[in-house]
Amino acid sequence: MEEYIDNIDIQTVPAQTLAFIGDAVYNVYIRSYLASISTAKTGMLHKLSIKYVSARGQARTIDSIMDILTEEEIAIYKRGRNTNIGSVSKHVDVIEYKKATGFECLIGYLYVTRNNARIDEIVKKCIECFK
Repeated sequence: MEEYIDNIDIQTVPAQTLAFIGDAVYNVYIRSYLASISTAKTGMLHKLSIKYVSARGQARTIDSIMDILTEEEIAIYKRGRNTNIGSVSKHVDVIEYKKATGFECLIGYLYVTRNNARIDEIVKKCIECFK
């Protein structure tokens, strides 16, 4: 796995690619969290995860954690948020979708730069947003 991450040039990788990675990473964190607090079946865990990992949930999350982000993290978030998108889900508006993409880009960036401790901090704050 390390060699794959080493091949990602953080300066030239498209924001959409960082968001693609960040979406998966955030999903694993949320699924792990939910599995740690519930003995529900996987179908129910999936339903519970939607409020966290949906574009609407991620947009809500980024709005509530902006004050804990560094200037560098805000710049990465904006890089993702401002990227051109081809289409938007019919269940979310463009602004929410762009915010979610920026959030995913930030998580992807932190993962690629191996800043797992910061991902832990941010995800804990994200989970608090829904309590």
